[in-house]
Amino acid sequence: MMFWPGFEMRVALRFLREGGMQTALIIVGVAAGVAVVAYISALISGLQSSTLAKTLGTQAHISVRVPDDEVTPAAAPAPGTTVLTDIQPRAQRVRSIANWQALLPLLEAVPGVAGVSPLVAGTGLALRGEAAQSVALTGVDLDRYDRMVGLRARVVSGEARLAPGEAVIGRELARDLGLRVGDRLTVQTGSSSDSLRVTALVDLGVKDLNRRTVIVPLRAAQNLLALPGGVTGLDLTLQDVWAAQALAESLRARFPVKVESWQESNAQLVSALNAQSVSTGIIRGVVLAVVVLGIASVLVVSVVQKRREIGILRAMGATRGQVLRLFLVQGAVVGAVGSVLGLLLAVALIAAFTAFVRGSDGLPLFNIHLPLATAVRVAVLATVCGVLAAIAPARRAAQLNPAQAIRL
Repeated sequence: MMFWPGFEMRVALRFLREGGMQTALIIVGVAAGVAVVAYISALISGLQSSTLAKTLGTQAHISVRVPDDEVTPAAAPAPGTTVLTDIQPRAQRVRSIANWQALLPLLEAVPGVAGVSPLVAGTGLALRGEAAQSVALTGVDLDRYDRMVGLRARVVSGEARLAPGEAVIGRELARDLGLRVGDRLTVQTGSSSDSLRVTALVDLGVKDLNRRTVIVPLRAAQNLLALPGGVTGLDLTLQDVWAAQALAESLRARFPVKVESWQESNAQLVSALNAQSVSTGIIRGVVLAVVVLGIASVLVVSVVQKRREIGILRAMGATRGQVLRLFLVQGAVVGAVGSVLGLLLAVALIAAFTAFVRGSDGLPLFNIHLPLATAVRVAVLATVCGVLAAIAPARRAAQLNPAQAIRL
């Protein structure tokens, strides 16, 4: 007997409508599972992005520094000779990267590098009247440095400028020394001192950094730290932050400098992010397994309830393949409808999180949104799970004997 086009879809939808409450419940279950997966994915992604932005907002993706000073033995011991020595570690001093001007364009030309910022870093003492504060002195090219950390966007008072004799300082340091924009402070190092006018106060996101940061022009730092024409480091920003480790290893092999990626300097953070990703993957797997089992159980019950109808269809000429596809279509429909409802629920949960979960400043803790690509992946995965869950019930339905099914 010939069946009209879309036979499997029409019968599948009819069976689902006749299922009534059990169909509604399994669709709600699929929607809840999809909502949990989508919401957790968006939440963890937003949390990790916020954590990385705050962590890497004030540091380089890759740092290039001078190799550590090490004591070199006077002579290598002869083979088989035991030498008793006590070598004291060498004190590290402020040194410049050799030929950094030639190294700078080579680093800028490396694929994946978005920018390179030379800097001079050291310690000093900030003085104003009777107040004194130990500070971390950093000399930079402002435009290059701003492209790396977005310094101008962090200004809370004044305007970030670094002309000769000017400085940008952290707002906690300004409070400790009683400074405002336009005031002067003296920065003293072991070899020199300089009077600087404050052009801006910045908030770097960490109180400790705000309390000890003094940013000055590159040449001023070179003079204060007795490093004329030199730099202590080259900071790199990358187009892809997760490529930092591989690129750092490549740079170590190419250049005789000390190279450190942000993953190496923030090992505990990377471990925490990896643990979050693993936990999220486990949650997704468990939720999807529950969804699959729920769909499969409902369709198994449907096969038992519809044995007579299946037998009649087989007696009228429906093939085993058509019966098989009929139940596969049911699984796909349940998965697809549940996915759409689940994504709508996930969007509502994200909106509620953004509206009601606030930080101490009254702003959202971090940005959270559901990317279209993530939504499509979750929806497709749920639909595929629906089809997979329907395989066993579909095979059981296709194997029914028409005569026996009708008699039952």
